[in-house]
Amino acid sequence: MADHPTRRDYPWHCVLLTRWMDNDIYGHVNNVTYYSYFDTAANRYLIEHGGLDIQNAPVVGFVVTSHCDYHAPVAFPDTVSIGLRVDKLGTRSVTYGFGVFRNDEDTAAATASFTHVFVERASGKAVAIPDSIRTALDDLT
Repeated sequence: MADHPTRRDYPWHCVLLTRWMDNDIYGHVNNVTYYSYFDTAANRYLIEHGGLDIQNAPVVGFVVTSHCDYHAPVAFPDTVSIGLRVDKLGTRSVTYGFGVFRNDEDTAAATASFTHVFVERASGKAVAIPDSIRTALDDLT
């Protein structure tokens, strides 16, 4: 597991508690749950640091692609820290990098990415990333 990213590779972290229902029949967190962790971390960051109003903002981010590699299991009652960074920042989109860290472990149990394209809520048309969000994303590069 030494080649996997460490906590230091991500400038911001969101700590989440696993839940009993996150485990699947195989005794570990089901893969679909990881994607909810990524959505939670990215949107929490945008709300807290970029001023995103998820209910009323005229511009929002839509996930257009995602990928996850699993390196080690996570299971309830683990605590996970979701590391967040920006891997690519464009005019209308951002690709995030995520690391999932189990309890106090320093190497990632999973690594992932997804891309948000920013769109006008009313039309669904891609638009430039709002300035306040771009500033917050710059802090993660």
